[in-house]
Amino acid sequence: MTTDEFADRVFRSALGALETFSIHLGDRLGWYRALAEHGPADAAELTARAGGHERYAREWLEQQAACGILTVGEDGRFALPGAAAEVLTDESSLAYLAPLARMLTGAAAQMPALVQAYRTGGGVGWSTFGADVRESQADMNRPWFERALPAALASVDDLDALLRRPGARVVDVGCGGGWSTISLARTYPRATVEGIDIDRPSIELAERNAKEAGVGVTFRHGDADSLRENAYDAVFAFECLHDMPRPVDTLAAARRALSPGGQVVVMDEAAAETFGAPADDTERLLYGFSLLICLPDGLAHRPSAGTGTVMRPATLRRYAVEAGFRDVETLPIEDFGFWRFYRLLP
Repeated sequence: MTTDEFADRVFRSALGALETFSIHLGDRLGWYRALAEHGPADAAELTARAGGHERYAREWLEQQAACGILTVGEDGRFALPGAAAEVLTDESSLAYLAPLARMLTGAAAQMPALVQAYRTGGGVGWSTFGADVRESQADMNRPWFERALPAALASVDDLDALLRRPGARVVDVGCGGGWSTISLARTYPRATVEGIDIDRPSIELAERNAKEAGVGVTFRHGDADSLRENAYDAVFAFECLHDMPRPVDTLAAARRALSPGGQVVVMDEAAAETFGAPADDTERLLYGFSLLICLPDGLAHRPSAGTGTVMRPATLRRYAVEAGFRDVETLPIEDFGFWRFYRLLP
């Protein structure tokens, strides 16, 4: 790569960052939703619908059209095309990515603390990142849990049969905003499902989500060590193990919590088997999350394994064996975002 080519890459990355921040503005201000629901608008019409300052709205509308996100008609009014509307406003779509802009903006807001952590070896805890990061993770995962998880679990016959047993006891460790727990309860109504998370605001968010969804599940604040022994037929950990400072302790607690014949299932990022450079887009995304959020969060606690987002299968297998499991198998669940499902074998 020549100097000019690399300079062009950095320049285009800067354009992408600026567009990401502008998407965050449109998402938080409700401007995309106003355009999607009520059609084209100029700045005065947009702010009349959704609020905001007209001068800022005019600049934002022009910038969005200049970037090719919005279109502008001969009457000077701006429109949100259908494909963009789905990605930026449809909370049920697997293509919904407005929360990604919210997450990255929330992480960027902590850049001074991140720089300090990188200098000293400290961390930036999950609670420090605040509501934007917490809620964006829940919102981005929600359509996958609601639309794709039931079929994914149904494709694993013995796991599905276990969960369909009347009175099956299921716990979702690290449940976050609760959408995975809610989906489990909807899909397996004869099971007793509970969610647990060490972040109290996440539990409060999960309780609100369950109430609005009309699903009866129990959420409680705590960590895996609080699980009762021999109490559960299935223990799930959805996209959280790599964040935990002591993943071996968590898996050991999950193993103790299993009743005879029970199963532990971990869903985590589908990192490549080994490191390679240059990497594909998924790996690049995972490293980005790790740099800005997951590794600093993990290192905010001591002692810490410092896993980071890029938890490769061999790392998970090592954690599982150290926790007392015999082995780990990858479940035959494909086309589920950038995640992979593992079953830990007692």
